Amino acid sequence: MFEKSFITDCEGPLTLNDNAFELSANFIDNGDELFKILSLYDDYLADIVKKENYKAGNTLKLILPFFIAENLKNDNLVDFSKKHIYAVNDSKFLLSYLKKSMNTYIVSTSYGQYIEAVSDYMEVPFENTFYTRVNLDGLTLNEEELEKINEFKGLILENPDDYDLFDDIFFNEIVNMGFYEGIRDVDVVGGQGKKLAINEIIRRDGIDADEILYIGDSITDVEPLDFARKNNGVSISFNGNEYPLKVAEIAVVSPSAVATAVIANIYAKYDKNKVLEFIKDYNDLKDYKSLFDDYNIESEIKEKFFSVFNNEDYPIIQIIAEDNFDEILKSSKDMRNNIRGQDIGGLG
Repeated sequence: MFEKSFITDCEGPLTLNDNAFELSANFIDNGDELFKILSLYDDYLADIVKKENYKAGNTLKLILPFFIAENLKNDNLVDFSKKHIYAVNDSKFLLSYLKKSMNTYIVSTSYGQYIEAVSDYMEVPFENTFYTRVNLDGLTLNEEELEKINEFKGLILENPDDYDLFDDIFFNEIVNMGFYEGIRDVDVVGGQGKKLAINEIIRRDGIDADEILYIGDSITDVEPLDFARKNNGVSISFNGNEYPLKVAEIAVVSPSAVATAVIANIYAKYDKNKVLEFIKDYNDLKDYKSLFDDYNIESEIKEKFFSVFNNEDYPIIQIIAEDNFDEILKSSKDMRNNIRGQDIGGLG
């Protein structure tokens, strides 16, 4: 057991996937468009309406009736996930280093079937992951329910901005259907759910709240990033959109996870103040090789960093402030869309 814990979201900082979006696109006719519409609705409920007891990332629950309508089962999710893991460059290298220096966890909104596949691929113990538990086996629709769900899908696609219609569909109609008993208790690990996971990690590791590093990239990471920052931990937005950038203290914009490894290396050896000192020097001095020597960056990380960036196009690593927010946001969104694709990069 180490003195500090590294906690990361999965999709964004580690993988390029949006697994639920990809499942929707693959198994549902017009499922890509359906998922994007529901994702915007999810952002609206979480960020604008601030619906009571609603967690960001609940798109993963909203889409489930349409999965059931296609007769999807757990094996479908597992098989698809295993065959469609697209890793951020050097994310496996990052996790390999972390296992030797910090307690390491993945806290993700994604379905457990995908996270199990990722944990196998990344060689992270599955017991060190938190995820959305869903069980599709045994869930079916009767003919009337199937007809209604398909009708609802058509209405959503035809009226993508009619959130009053969506409220009626999801909170009046679907909740009263027989099959809903099978998904009623699905607890999406997003927003506050991720914060609860951090509480469990702190308890499990016997550490203080100021001994965590949390990294995320989307609206589901707002609460854990805010918690880390307010408790003097390290909070990082990695190629994030506007949501994490508003609450995180540090922004990393990079096509490679080795930039995260640099920060993690300094934090594991020293403390948050040393991380902030390094970031200031990183932006002021520009002689990166001497800088890495000064901060005793481990040789394998140093070698990987300079082999990846090859003396040009160094990653953005900055402390977020009012005067640089817009510039960072543009660069971060551009990188996000470039490496993940606009369909996935544009999701909240």
